[in-house]
Amino acid sequence: MTEPQSKDRRRLVIVGASLAGLRAAQALRAQRFTGTITVVGDEPRLPYDRPPLSKQILTARERPAVPELPFPDGLDIRWRLGQAATGLAPDARTLTLADGSELSYDGLLVATGAAPRTWPAPVPDGVHTLRGWRDALALRDELLGARRLLVVGAGFLGGEVAAAARARGLDVTVVEAAVQPLERAIGADAGAYVAALHRESGIDLRTGTTVEEFRADPDGRLAGARLSDGSYQQADAAVLALGSAPATGWLAGCGVAVDGGVRCDSWLRALRPDGSAFPDITVAGDVALAPQPLADGERMALGHWTNAVEQAATAARTLLCPNSSRPFDTVPSFWSDLHGAGIRSVGLPSVADEATVVERSLPERKLEVVYHRRGRLVGALTVGRPGRLAAHRRALQRLVEAATGPVARPEVGATVAPL
Repeated sequence: MTEPQSKDRRRLVIVGASLAGLRAAQALRAQRFTGTITVVGDEPRLPYDRPPLSKQILTARERPAVPELPFPDGLDIRWRLGQAATGLAPDARTLTLADGSELSYDGLLVATGAAPRTWPAPVPDGVHTLRGWRDALALRDELLGARRLLVVGAGFLGGEVAAAARARGLDVTVVEAAVQPLERAIGADAGAYVAALHRESGIDLRTGTTVEEFRADPDGRLAGARLSDGSYQQADAAVLALGSAPATGWLAGCGVAVDGGVRCDSWLRALRPDGSAFPDITVAGDVALAPQPLADGERMALGHWTNAVEQAATAARTLLCPNSSRPFDTVPSFWSDLHGAGIRSVGLPSVADEATVVERSLPERKLEVVYHRRGRLVGALTVGRPGRLAAHRRALQRLVEAATGPVARPEVGATVAPL
């Protein structure tokens, strides 16, 4: 067993200057950790709030400021910004950065988030993806001079970008491969409601349709796209909203199990391919492929703001107190705002095999859908009825706690001494 470190030699490293990374640092200090915390980030700026990037930033009349996250006093963080992590050696407990330097650690928390999926071929100028601050500014500047926007994908990001562009007065076309927007995430009934919101706002929504080819003008600028329905859609700008993939490339070959995210256990400890846990590496946020009790323990990566915040607290606690930490047993939740309608959800609607519409009114902006899996409640979604979610959340929390069972200490095996 590794000898305990003295207080002035305890070193925790957080990879990801993200919401999850910042909240993990806050949780560490709140639990009176007095050692060093180093946060590594690939962007050359402090963590900021990402949800406004697809909403307020795109509709701002004046050039917007970075949507800053609050920084409490006393965090005492060592920042390594503009330096992406490029490699990890868990046995040596070292992290390699893009500039070739190495960081040693006693505990590591991975919060690298996710990156947008890109087009499989070169695209003309004017075709954008949206992940970070620079992407949002570039897209906003593009929209200032555009008249016609093409959005490829009607998920949460695509829908929010389309709504923002429509609020700016652009002609907006959205193409979506599925029968309804967000169908995999919230089901056909709620997806049809979202489709009606888009169409009522004047968006040309084409479901069951894909882009087959982007076309450029003689200057290499986007001119339009050929669609799978045989039509040609003119566009001055386009946004690829094709979903995202957890940012795990830097972990290739290091012995951490990666499969659509970093596989982890209920305490958010990273796993090896044989299923054993690293006692000194935890994971939080979009990159964490964690067991979900509402999905019968299936591991899922959830790209939602609240999930990043809540997992950060558990991942930090597990690093500090590996023998007494609680498993992650929080009910997932998410929200989105489209055309003045506030969509709020708890649980996991995506794993349901049955959805029941309790209330539906497009003119009044009201919707309530309850989701079940093999007869058991797994989620609920509302529009304009946020107060109704509280009872659903309580019921789901009871189910999660029942599935998790009594709180047990994780098996740490050949763990390092508590940090």
